[in-house]
Amino acid sequence: MHSELRQFFRSELQSAHEAERVGDLQKAFTHLERAHILSQKYTLAHAATHLHMLKLGWHLRDMHEVRGQLTRTIAALFFSRIWVPIGNKGRANVSPFASMPLPEDLAQVLKRSARQ
Repeated sequence: MHSELRQFFRSELQSAHEAERVGDLQKAFTHLERAHILSQKYTLAHAATHLHMLKLGWHLRDMHEVRGQLTRTIAALFFSRIWVPIGNKGRANVSPFASMPLPEDLAQVLKRSARQ
């Protein structure tokens, strides 16, 4: 992972951890969605993001999220390097095959890291 991309990814994970620590799980999910977008092409980071979403789903007792994250974690381990839907937020409430618009700041980071 390119250093700037890694820095943004870690920042989103840190923000997710902080939001989770204070009990704002929806904000934690928002940061994990952004981390997911950044990590999609990097197998271990991608799978770790889904595992963290699974953990939050479990904490909320949202079995739809838990089931969705279990399957997405497995898929991330096998398909991250082959194909990912760009911009997909990675939550169980969206199709795992749907591409989505990229937030502008993340689009710029991904564009710069692709040139490296």
